[in-house]
Amino acid sequence: MTKARVARRIAMAAAYGGGGLGLLSAGAFGVVRAEAALARRTIGEPTGSPPDADMLYGSNHPGEPLRLALLGDSSAGGLGVGHPHQTPGAMLAAGLAECADRPVRLVCVAEVGARSSDLPGQVDAVEDLRPDVAVVMIGANDVTHRVRPPTAVRHLDHVVRRLRDLEAEVVVGTCPDLGTVEPVPQPLRWIARRASRQLAAAQTIVVVEAGGRSVSLGDILGPEFAASPKEMFGPDRFHPSVAGYASAAAALLPSVCAALDVWFGGVPEELPDLDRGEGVRPIALAAVEAADEPGTEVAGAQVGGRNRGPRGRWALLRHRRTQPAPDVEASAADEGSAPTARR
Repeated sequence: MTKARVARRIAMAAAYGGGGLGLLSAGAFGVVRAEAALARRTIGEPTGSPPDADMLYGSNHPGEPLRLALLGDSSAGGLGVGHPHQTPGAMLAAGLAECADRPVRLVCVAEVGARSSDLPGQVDAVEDLRPDVAVVMIGANDVTHRVRPPTAVRHLDHVVRRLRDLEAEVVVGTCPDLGTVEPVPQPLRWIARRASRQLAAAQTIVVVEAGGRSVSLGDILGPEFAASPKEMFGPDRFHPSVAGYASAAAALLPSVCAALDVWFGGVPEELPDLDRGEGVRPIALAAVEAADEPGTEVAGAQVGGRNRGPRGRWALLRHRRTQPAPDVEASAADEGSAPTARR
């Protein structure tokens, strides 16, 4: 069975409540879970909380603040860093303020250890905020805790639809590549990578169907983490370092700007570059390609005025990571030391 058919069947099972197709056999999942437990014993359970980065960013810019909500797990909160400006939320908010030339108010409700089933409660927490844009980073704990893929993506689907009902733009950073985690040994590391990528592809399908857009974080982080694990991982060798979080924020920021139709320096959005493999595909093919390509965004598209074709929903695939954007880490650091950044 092709990767596209696997991802489509997982998404369909989530939509219609069926059992669907598991990412791996029960035995393989048991191995992954056992290796995750071994890794946890090696590195220890996560302790502490991410720094509180909820504040107003870019208050030197004119206009009403944009409202940015950040939902998800420890990767969204920035567990392991020592200062608020080192969190992905702060980097995103500061970068968005520069691109939009408007202040940005950040509210982060991400929780350490969160799974997709925890997202509805996080939406409850930001409902009164009425966010202009919501960024979701989720999936790793669903894999390591052996959550059935259709169950995980069903929760994500409902959450994206709820956020869209609040008139928020939604950008989802899909499941990271757990095959890069050093304490998980080979040859079993490839199982974690396969599970991560298949879940990411299924997440992309339900996110786009629900009216959001996805960004492949697994492929943004995977090669860089594999090449420079001591730089991209934090001291526990499980969570990203400051550089790792900056890489994730830089991958997400262009899609956040695209969702809000704001661009750094007022430069309009470029047309898809066919020479770089950008363009329209059926959603399942786009989702699988995104899971295998660094820094890929997938969003809904139309062909001939229609949202769907013979092979399902149309989707536009882009590699936004190469587009100019402010230095998110530097922007957040400036905000963190500026007296105008207030809670």
